[in-house]
Amino acid sequence: MSTLRYLTAGESHGPQVTAILEGLPAGLEISKADIDLELKRRQAGYGRGGRMKIESDEVDVVSGLRFGRTLGSPLAMVVRNRDWENWKDEMDPYQGPPPRHRAFTRPRPGHADLAGGMKYGHEDLRNVLERASARETAARVAVGAVVRQLLARFGIDVLGCVVEIGGERARDGQMTPAERRTRAEASEVRVYDAEVEGAIKAKIDEARRKGETLGGVFEVVVLGAPPGLGSHVHWDRKLDARIALALLSIQAVKGVEFGLGFDCARRPGSEVHDEIGYDPGRPWGFFRTTNRGGGIEGGMSTGEEIVVRGVMKPLSTLMKPLASVDIRTKEPFRAQVERSDVCAVPAAAVVAEAVVAFEVAAAFVEKFGGDSMEEIGRNYEGYRKALREYGLKGA
Repeated sequence: MSTLRYLTAGESHGPQVTAILEGLPAGLEISKADIDLELKRRQAGYGRGGRMKIESDEVDVVSGLRFGRTLGSPLAMVVRNRDWENWKDEMDPYQGPPPRHRAFTRPRPGHADLAGGMKYGHEDLRNVLERASARETAARVAVGAVVRQLLARFGIDVLGCVVEIGGERARDGQMTPAERRTRAEASEVRVYDAEVEGAIKAKIDEARRKGETLGGVFEVVVLGAPPGLGSHVHWDRKLDARIALALLSIQAVKGVEFGLGFDCARRPGSEVHDEIGYDPGRPWGFFRTTNRGGGIEGGMSTGEEIVVRGVMKPLSTLMKPLASVDIRTKEPFRAQVERSDVCAVPAAAVVAEAVVAFEVAAAFVEKFGGDSMEEIGRNYEGYRKALREYGLKGA
């Protein structure tokens, strides 16, 4: 079984974040401009903080690519941190602390600071917060941008948007996925409902004035995925389980749902499950008349749109900080403040696209795996033919 996997490395104020992507087939044409575009999308959004004014993310592929095509070896990518120039002494990998160094000893509620410090025995909590920072997601977006180019070769597309921020929810109008994407990309809060955008921005402005932060809900839709990605056989190969894990690994994400999601608990079974039809003119023959299950049944894609939403909590760093305790003196303090955003839900939607794209691509490569794009193409076309024949059995 072919395996697609990746690792990221780097600290928020270190010299760079790095991603190593292994398992890509040889011969995949990669566009640097497409990766840089995704990195730029991640940095955008109403409510972002000062860090985004410093960084201007751009990828540097340092391994695994020659003349614009993958070699089959690991693909290594680097996104450099411009803010490193301001932190060279404090984050020096070799020398001791600078003369004016002051350890970070006041953990912030809602962050990894205290739990990480207790786990590793760190007396300077910067050793935790630097890696726990959402800056790490720049590397994941770069990975997602690469695998999206693989998926696109087989007609699979991934799009994301914001559906709610601060209690203001977009209305689900009768729009095509393409229309939703166009409207969301034109919105500063990445919402497809233009009428609710103003209310969301007003909520963000109000939160900024109060020293507060806001969370919300984002949605990711996968178009064109064939039936049968994932598996019902083992718990860790179920596609929805893998996507849920990936989304929950994004900083500040606290919940995930597919299709109707939690609303399933409020409906009878007849209003939850999707009836099945058959039409030889459809791509896979068999289809669901509705998509309440979000395109996944029994841990496998059904051939319908995969629809998943994630809940992002309000960011933990508040300009009006909450109470905490200094780990060294045990004295109560107001939590230390690091530069932060008021709302990062629009950015989280972009990160979510990336991690969902990776899980779909990983399942795709496992099913149709080969050492080259040509081999994967042959395997995929053979499967499409088999599905057409399956639909014609007994006809």
